[in-house]
Parts: sequence; C-alpha cells; structure tokens
Amino acid sequence: MRGYFGIGIDGASKTGNMGNLIRTAHAFGASFAFAVKPKIYVHSGETVTKKFTDTSKTQQNIPFFNYDSVDDIDMPQGCHLVGIEISDDAIDLPSFKHPLRAVYVLGGERTSLSPEMYARCDHVIKIPTKFSLNVATAGAIVMYDRHRILGGYPERPLMTGEPPVEKAPHVHGASKSRREKRLLREAKLAATGADK
Repeated sequence: MRGYFGIGIDGASKTGNMGNLIRTAHAFGASFAFAVKPKIYVHSGETVTKKFTDTSKTQQNIPFFNYDSVDDIDMPQGCHLVGIEISDDAIDLPSFKHPLRAVYVLGGERTSLSPEMYARCDHVIKIPTKFSLNVATAGAIVMYDRHRILGGYPERPLMTGEPPVEKAPHVHGASKSRREKRLLREAKLAATGADK
C-alpha cells in the first residue's frame, strides 16, 4: 500500500483504550502512534505496558510518542492532520478521500478534540453512527476504511456471491526523454510544413 499514516488520542485517559487503539494501528500497518496531553503516560515503562491490551507489543515495532501539547506534534512534511470528531462540519467517513500521508487523531474518552487540536486539523471526519463510539473502536473503523480504500483490493461484485472484480494489471508506459519529445515535435512540424 502506498503512503503512510499515524494515529493517536488527544487527552487519553484509559490505558485499555490506548492499548487497543495502538494494537489495532500496528495490525493495520501504522507508521507510528501517539498520545497528546495524556492523563496517563503510556509506554513509559514495563509496568504501564503490561496493563495494556496491546498484546502485540506495538512499542517494540513502531514508534510511540507522548506529546505534552498540540504544538509539540511534529508533523511530517506534506502530511495531513485528520481529526475524527462528531461535528456538523465534519465529512462523513464513507465520502472522505483519505490522504496518502495522514495522521489521524481522536478526542479522549470523555472529551472531544481540544479546540487547539481541532483548529490544527486539515480535515475533520465523522463516522455516521446514531451515537458516539468507544475511541478505540472509532479509530479501528477509520483505519479499516483507509486500508479498504487504499489497499489495492479488487472491486466488490455487483451481485452477492459473485467473485470480486479483479483489477487490470498496471501497465507502465514507455520511458520518454526530452530529446525524444523534441525529435517527435520536430518531425510533426516537418511533416506539416510548419517552421520551427
């Protein structure tokens, strides 16, 4: 899959949710995970790690960052910060085009995204549900949607029970150089009798 993503929680307060989110992030191929202004510092030592539901030991496989403030987040160049929040101006997840380079952030368990975080987001998306979901569950749904859209899977069939519609293999075009383009252009001009 092309591109990369990271995911985290703004104001995490429960080790179980943080552990569940980062374990799922690891499973879906996240490049990193993080917490902003956490009420509990995660992955700061073995005693905290053992309390997690992160049985895949994500901290041994991908970087994990604890940030003291929204301003401390060091975004990779060209990366989009995508807030996951229930708000009137948020884009419904099924209609959202995931950036190739994205950092997703969710609000804490009992809170929304902080005003500072919301203001910093390039995009805000929401999962169209009847009520708010658990933070780790919401993150898992967004990561699944990203993986489904950008994973290069065959199209779903129109009829139930039919096989997936395989994509045609990618065909690389022939290499082109400036010299070849110039010679082609000159040949076309010569053929039409036009001046250079």
